[in-house]
Amino acid sequence: MSSPGSHPAPHTGPHHVSGRRPPHPLRCRRPAPAGEGPNDAGMSTAEYAIGTVAAAAFAALLYAVVTDDSVLEALTSVVRRALSVDF
Repeated sequence: MSSPGSHPAPHTGPHHVSGRRPPHPLRCRRPAPAGEGPNDAGMSTAEYAIGTVAAAAFAALLYAVVTDDSVLEALTSVVRRALSVDF
């Protein structure tokens, strides 16, 4: 405690002027209660575009792999073996 007319002790701890510790930059914040905070309910047009391009690129890659001769032969042999099993 400081006496009247003296200066307060210099700031030596990790606390703000409010007396509370500042939030850690890597610590997650609690979600805002319902009805408060920003409304980010859906994706924007740019996010849809990026998702669509990624899906098309994956489909093209999958098509290239499946239509390759060695993969096609392997899949055909698996299907033939499965159909020729006696029950």
